[in-house]
Amino acid sequence: MDASTLTTLAIAAVVVALLALVLAVGAQLRLAGVRRDFAALDDDGQTDIARVAATQNHRIDRLTAEVTRLREHVESAEEDVRQSLRNVAVVRYDAFGDMGGRLSFSAAIVDDLGDGIVLSSIHARGESRTYAKGIVGGRSSITLTPEEQQALASATGLPDRTKDAS
Repeated sequence: MDASTLTTLAIAAVVVALLALVLAVGAQLRLAGVRRDFAALDDDGQTDIARVAATQNHRIDRLTAEVTRLREHVESAEEDVRQSLRNVAVVRYDAFGDMGGRLSFSAAIVDDLGDGIVLSSIHARGESRTYAKGIVGGRSSITLTPEEQQALASATGLPDRTKDAS
């Protein structure tokens, strides 16, 4: 072999060696990135993929159980809210023609199912009377006055039956 062939072979070998070195450095950098990603998945920095996956599955199972527990808690709270007496309406009026100031009133206090109470206070010159009537499903077993029906209709969002009667 002559000197020019040996030089060409040496240059080719150096190029191949440099190319192999560049590829090796690139592979090392990629491996370091993968290790960083694994370390981010697991708190103690270990890079055992099977252990990391098992840890993540355990965390997911715990979160699923927690979400289920919270869902049940929210459903219970929603039921409590439906049963709370939170729908209130008051109708003020003059019970007697000779009195002014609309001192008499009827107040309906019911839950979302229409269960609750209607309170009425009738004011006259010499006395005041108060009445309470139970409400179940938006109805009373005791006849309601037009003012009480109006208050109940406002509290439940149902149509006022006194308007149909007139």
